[in-house]
Amino acid sequence: MKHVLDLAWKQNMAFETDLDGHKLVLDAAEESGGDDSGPRPKKLMLASLAGCTGMDVVMILKKMKVEVAGFNVIVEGDVADDHPKKYTKMKVIYQFKGDNLPLDKLEKAVKLSEEKYCGVSAVYKEALELTTEIRIVE
Repeated sequence: MKHVLDLAWKQNMAFETDLDGHKLVLDAAEESGGDDSGPRPKKLMLASLAGCTGMDVVMILKKMKVEVAGFNVIVEGDVADDHPKKYTKMKVIYQFKGDNLPLDKLEKAVKLSEEKYCGVSAVYKEALELTTEIRIVE
C-alpha cells in the first residue's frame, strides 16, 4: 500500500491539499510571511500522533468493554533551539474521565497502541524520545 498526498501552493505561504475528501490548508503565521489561514505543518505532527493513538485506545477499550465519560490525548513537543527546529522529544498524556476506571485496562490499551497499532508513534519512536503518562480525572 502507498499513500500519496498532493499539496498545492495557493499564495504567499499557504498550501492546500485534500485528505480523505477533506480540504486542509497549511499556512505560516503573519510574522513569517503567511496569512494564518491554516495550521502550521509541524504542529500537525502532534495532531497525527494524538489522533492515531487516540483512535487505537478508544477501539481497544471498546473491545474490553471499558466505558469512559471522557478522553483526551494531549501531546507536548519539545522543539530544538537551532535549525532545523525539529521536535526532539514528545510526551503523550492520556487523560481519562470517569468513575472507578480500571487502571490496568487503561494501561494495557495504551501499551497496545504504542507497541503494536499506532504507525505514527512507531515512526516517531525511531526519531525522538517518546514518553507517556496516564491521568484519570474523576
